Amino acid sequence: MTRAIRANRRWHPIAILAVLLLPLLGACSTNPATGQQSFTGCLSDADERRIGVEYHPQILQEFGGEYNDPQIKAYVNEIGQRLARQSERPNLNYTFTVLDTPVVNAFAVPGGYIYITRGLMALAENEAEVAGVLAHEVGHIAARHTNERYCRGMLAQLGAIGLGVLTGSGAVAEAANMGAAIYLQGYSRDQEFQADLLGVRYLGRNSYDPQSMSTFLASMLDNSRLEAQLAGRPGAADEFSIFQTHPRTADRVQRAIQQASGEQVADPVLNADIYLDRIDGMLYGDDPDEGFIRNNRFVHPALKFEFTVPNGFRLFNSSTAVIAQGPNSSAIIFDREPKQPQTSNMQRYISEQWLSGLQLSNLNSIQVNGLEGATAMARVSTNNGARDAMLVALRWNQNTIYRFAFLVQPGQMDSMRGAFNNTVSSFRRISDAEAAALKPYRLEVVTVGSGMTAESLAAQMPFPDYRVERFRVLNGLPPNAQLSPGQRVKIVVE
Repeated sequence: MTRAIRANRRWHPIAILAVLLLPLLGACSTNPATGQQSFTGCLSDADERRIGVEYHPQILQEFGGEYNDPQIKAYVNEIGQRLARQSERPNLNYTFTVLDTPVVNAFAVPGGYIYITRGLMALAENEAEVAGVLAHEVGHIAARHTNERYCRGMLAQLGAIGLGVLTGSGAVAEAANMGAAIYLQGYSRDQEFQADLLGVRYLGRNSYDPQSMSTFLASMLDNSRLEAQLAGRPGAADEFSIFQTHPRTADRVQRAIQQASGEQVADPVLNADIYLDRIDGMLYGDDPDEGFIRNNRFVHPALKFEFTVPNGFRLFNSSTAVIAQGPNSSAIIFDREPKQPQTSNMQRYISEQWLSGLQLSNLNSIQVNGLEGATAMARVSTNNGARDAMLVALRWNQNTIYRFAFLVQPGQMDSMRGAFNNTVSSFRRISDAEAAALKPYRLEVVTVGSGMTAESLAAQMPFPDYRVERFRVLNGLPPNAQLSPGQRVKIVVE
């Protein structure tokens, strides 16, 4: 009879939630870098390393892999390891990786995995600035900020499970998890200040100039403003900034430098010449394996195709798609069918595989430079509202279909159709000789001679617009700064 009573007993949802959360409620520990209590006790050092090992290949895949230059790899690792040895967790097995992407970024994950991009290295002026970035990320690791985010993520997930139990709603649990994901996207301002404070400490212990943190912060802000300007959205610099996930400001960095004044050194080093020698010749912009943007032309030497977009459109490249932004919120999206084509008939491919859920009109077969294809029109929903779409699919071979989606505001397709058709007609195969003749952009370090100016050096760079602005941002130069003979600067060459 007692067994029957126990078998029929139902746990109260609050009791279930308490059991779920109990192992984590005592997971606070003393932070080795700050001496404060923080929510990090859910991970041991071995747990951290396991998580980092698991995430590392995923990060490499997401960010274009590791930059394949042994000298750059060894150089960054040497700087990073020296900084890590001065941290409060010197025995952690730190791994420093330069990612092969032009995006300016840096971040860390549990287990001592720290990443910077070659885009960030191109922007830096000296070794001390790169050291400042690495020291900041070592600070996040030493202060267990990466652990805290991970542990709070576990708590948020369990809390969402408990909320679903309490309400009986899977939808509520899913919404709570989404909210947790948004919360965990970036560090808090307090965490960023702690990482700056610790980073200044590690810089000072390695005789670097702590002001390098501040100077590179200014360069990153200028770069995000330029990126927004190039995208035709000068008021949206925050969307192009690393500070979406690293909320830092110049005054907080200066406050960290002042607060860590005990770590100042009498004769701090920048190692500018050493740094410029190391990055001379480094890849700049798109990786050849991802294709090149040349003005309004996109060409892929590895896959051997090219196309051009209309004048007034600006191209952006990623590992999954090529996007062109145009006037009046128009856009072109080019990509490849990610799955195996289920039919050889291109009209059926558009209507049954690519766009099976849309109401299509003007579905027709086409031929483009020897390639079979099809086109259709549709009204589609986007994050920016309804758009009229001209959709084109072209069969490259038995296993590959390339696609264009041309998007305009309702009622504007007739005025843009001719330009879009020209883009479709421009899609063609390129020869082996044409592919071999294509060269990527690279950094070249030059010494300023007599009579050289920012304008004359910028004119040598292979960009269609904003050359002077690009040159000044690349070299951390204010708008009115003058060059001096003997000064070393970076330019971009093909």
